[in-house]
Amino acid sequence: MHDEQYAHDSTRLRVLTWNIHKGVGGVDRRYDIDRIIAVLRYYDPDIALLQEVAKGMPSLRNDDQVSLLTEAFAGHAAFHPEHQFRRGGYGNLILSRWPLFDITHIDLTVGFRKQRGLVQAHVRARWSGRQRTIVVHNLHLGLAGSERDKQLRRFIECHPFKRLHSQTPLIVGGDLNDLWGSLGPKHLLPSGLHRAGPLSNTFPAAYPVRPLDGLFYRGALSIRDHAVGRSRLARSASDHLPLFADFDLY
Repeated sequence: MHDEQYAHDSTRLRVLTWNIHKGVGGVDRRYDIDRIIAVLRYYDPDIALLQEVAKGMPSLRNDDQVSLLTEAFAGHAAFHPEHQFRRGGYGNLILSRWPLFDITHIDLTVGFRKQRGLVQAHVRARWSGRQRTIVVHNLHLGLAGSERDKQLRRFIECHPFKRLHSQTPLIVGGDLNDLWGSLGPKHLLPSGLHRAGPLSNTFPAAYPVRPLDGLFYRGALSIRDHAVGRSRLARSASDHLPLFADFDLY
């Protein structure tokens, strides 16, 4: 799928993952949450998995980005703050056009390293005249290779993931800090999770050379299209590019 073909087909499920860098541009270093909102509206996902979403940070005008993004998305949200400071913090946010339930946070922090985690949510989607449940996971992994290995093993072994039936429509996405694109084959593919499209570079946004971000799926889903958002605004709004895929449910 080319970037010009961003228009949303209502018969497809579009899922987007994006590290929004707290709304700070990767090149101009300017804070502007409206750019993030405009990019989300442009690519029009049904479900968005966002990392580094901030609340109450003085350097970011004390904005509650969770509320701003949820209101702009006109949908449902699940948020967990991974990094808390004396004033404010940031974390992972799931936005959905449909209601969310059974929301779970899983701590992926390794030792004394930076706090990391994931949010799992069940999406109650209305699809082709009937109700379907899709389970989505929003991750932000660490910077060290050994740390990422431990975090993905912890995720794969955790009860909220292991209890899911192999045919349940399931999506895993986020900022995996996957420098070499090796985490999928090593950890996720053995658990039946397939990459949504080819390995794609998403970082840094202006001239992407690393496939840090990923989308994977399993169960009663088939992929139609996959793309990295390369619009001019997407290249300036964050230090990562958004990654998205269109799925069919069966």
